[in-house]
Amino acid sequence: MEISDFARALEDAINRRGIVRRRADGWLPRILPYTGYGSTQAIHILGRAIMADPEQRPPAILSALPRTAHDSFLLPEAAADAISPVYDKAIAQAEYMQRGFRAFFTTQVGYLPVILSVNGREYPTRTDRSGYIDCVVQNHGLEPGWHNVTITPAKGEAVEAPVLIVAPKVTYGLISDVDDTIVHTSLPRAALAAWNSFVLQGSSRHAVPGMAEFYARLLEGHADAPVFYLSTGAWNTVPAMQAFIEANGYPTGPMLFTDWGPTPTSLFRDGQAHKKQQLRNLMIAFPNIRWILVGDDGQHDPYLYEEAAREHPGHVRGLAFRQLDPVEQVLSHAAPMALRDWHGIHPERDISGGIFSICGRDGFELREAFEAL
Repeated sequence: MEISDFARALEDAINRRGIVRRRADGWLPRILPYTGYGSTQAIHILGRAIMADPEQRPPAILSALPRTAHDSFLLPEAAADAISPVYDKAIAQAEYMQRGFRAFFTTQVGYLPVILSVNGREYPTRTDRSGYIDCVVQNHGLEPGWHNVTITPAKGEAVEAPVLIVAPKVTYGLISDVDDTIVHTSLPRAALAAWNSFVLQGSSRHAVPGMAEFYARLLEGHADAPVFYLSTGAWNTVPAMQAFIEANGYPTGPMLFTDWGPTPTSLFRDGQAHKKQQLRNLMIAFPNIRWILVGDDGQHDPYLYEEAAREHPGHVRGLAFRQLDPVEQVLSHAAPMALRDWHGIHPERDISGGIFSICGRDGFELREAFEAL
């Protein structure tokens, strides 16, 4: 037996025992809804099933995390009102968890029957072995904009999950990395990754200066532009990160994270492969959009984004990279320079077919470089 097979078998055994114990305590499956997305032809509905105490509810919405002004330039008022409950729930759940480790010590419910209710029609499906829902619904009949779909587990309460439907006429969009691009996390060095993910409170995370303003500038004149957050971080951290995004004035958008658990071929999922796959999925789902890709130079974003630009030049409008300082570079990959400089590779200003590439130490410098184009 391969070590990955052993790890998956152990994980499944622990979850089965956890489900039995929690059922005996009166717990039921609870669906954690994530923000889905799609076109007028097909949508991705995302969520996860975990065991939860039905009598334990998150507290009321926190006034300490104020609403931001980004709704005014990114979303129509009706759309902002529609998605406000999503972020209210995220804020409450993030506070309820207190520290990140609580989000990881859960009992997921694999292969749980659920029913997806979309525009008056029902679609039966199941969670995967890790309790995740990632279901594509074709010909849903929803108009462009924000909508709610209902996810009903076989046992437990139904929940509303938001989905963003992008209009076919949209030709402009933004895809953003998360770690060290919009938030200081010093990933993926193991010790710091554990500290930031499992111990650090969400309110202790610090936004990268000027990035929210930079994104606001990128989205000026594009009220219908979709924004996606692409990360190698675990799905468990999504509620806390949604609260962070809302509190720091970043634009609203689906978050495409991953599962840190074992796969059929390895102990952990390949973060680079996850990003490549999601980039391709978005370019296939929205063939009319040319994206601006934003990341940092601490790890592999320059390679991944430039590869995407060369492979799909008709789908990429430009690249923007935050330059980490020497201390951040050391925390990121144990060397004081970017991986590009380490390997003797330097950024190109024109990647292919007029696709621009800009760099800056923070959002203010990136905005200046963008406006100088």
